[in-house]
Amino acid sequence: MDLLNDDNLKKKKSSGFNILSGDSTSGHGGYGAGVLNLDNVSPVFVDPAEGEAFVDMGALHARSAVEKRIKFLPNKEEVPNGKLYWLVWVAIQYKEGKPYYAGVTGCEMTVDKEIRRGYKSLPEHVNKMDKALKGKIMVEHMDQKSKAILADFLKKHSEQMWLHSEKELHEALMGEESA
Repeated sequence: MDLLNDDNLKKKKSSGFNILSGDSTSGHGGYGAGVLNLDNVSPVFVDPAEGEAFVDMGALHARSAVEKRIKFLPNKEEVPNGKLYWLVWVAIQYKEGKPYYAGVTGCEMTVDKEIRRGYKSLPEHVNKMDKALKGKIMVEHMDQKSKAILADFLKKHSEQMWLHSEKELHEALMGEESA
């Protein structure tokens, strides 16, 4: 039984992003102030082998279609035949009243569906999500093919958010010629 290529994965794939909703604290600074708000972050999976990217909100709780039924190990060498995925945290913020891709950070993940094992570093995933929420761009460790897939996905999702994003993001994903 192919766990990752069945209808469940197809159903999970979507292009929907979380975009800022109302501030639950309304700026009052009381109860709930300082709580991490995940309303403006979306997990995007980049699958370089298939040449695609997709959003799976289940990744916020490590329950994405890619992660289901997989026991993750902390040592990459224990999963030598794992298929590479990049879990990319994409945070959306507003400037000048328009949404843009503010934080984009990639985390490596490998999955071997035959042995139902995978590799990921949970502390890295949490830290990268935090960095994305803080508006950091951290994709330098991703391969060029994966960065190109991600850039194409973000542009297709919203050309306006892509154009309104910082030049740093364009250069990080597409190189110097992106201007």
